[in-house]
Amino acid sequence: MERYKLIERSIVKRFRKTIWSKFISGIKEYELIKEGDKIAVCISGGKDSMLMAKCMQHLQKYSEVEFETEYLVMDPGYNEENRKQILENAKILNIPIKVFHTPIFDIVDRVDETPCYLCARMRRGYLYRKAMELGCNKIALGHHFNDVIETVLMSMLYAAEIKTMMPKLHSTNHKGMELIRPMYKINEEDIIAWTKYNNLNFIQCACRVAERDLNQGTGSKRQEIKLLIKELKEINPNIDINIFKSIHNINLDTIIGYRKGNKYINFLDNYDNEK
Repeated sequence: MERYKLIERSIVKRFRKTIWSKFISGIKEYELIKEGDKIAVCISGGKDSMLMAKCMQHLQKYSEVEFETEYLVMDPGYNEENRKQILENAKILNIPIKVFHTPIFDIVDRVDETPCYLCARMRRGYLYRKAMELGCNKIALGHHFNDVIETVLMSMLYAAEIKTMMPKLHSTNHKGMELIRPMYKINEEDIIAWTKYNNLNFIQCACRVAERDLNQGTGSKRQEIKLLIKELKEINPNIDINIFKSIHNINLDTIIGYRKGNKYINFLDNYDNEK
């Protein structure tokens, strides 16, 4: 059996419970894929998006819901080594990628304030536009379970608000386009285990800003949160699962205030009427 078939087989056999079942569960629970969709599967070159691409390939073969895929690799300014590794991995995994170039790294490298926010917005904008050129109505990103819970804590501790990374959302700037996250329920530890089992090597963070911060001895806020969750799990092994469940189970009767669109609702608004 060819290597890419063995790798794909490992997803639905050895990692069926930890990866494949959670992949299918997320798609069904959040209704991520519908009949007639054409999905741009966005590949950064890291382990998460590459695994997502293989899962989407396998699902497309056997799904009762018919949908199309395009496998997009946006090159924001990778160095030659990273670019070569992405192309080699796509070949190993038999993923028919389409590569297109953008100047994102050059632009973000000159920004001092909120470079990560700017980079994320620019990446998404370029991906949406390219996907639309190819006739797609959705883009799929490889964010996983850990990204979700880290976002919850980052928002609380650094942005003074409670919000999460949604499993899907409508684009506000690209009419008719939608973003989906099929890896939403998959734990990063299991992605790493799949990678090691198949002896695969993917690019790590290729961001120039992150590399610069590392050299200067400063880490990202997300890395701080990763370490915090790791410490908390030593006290309570279910901490990560509880954070994830909490965003599905918010008790509005105990919330001081919340926003819905541009409207802010305070608990005092109807407090006296609820006697």
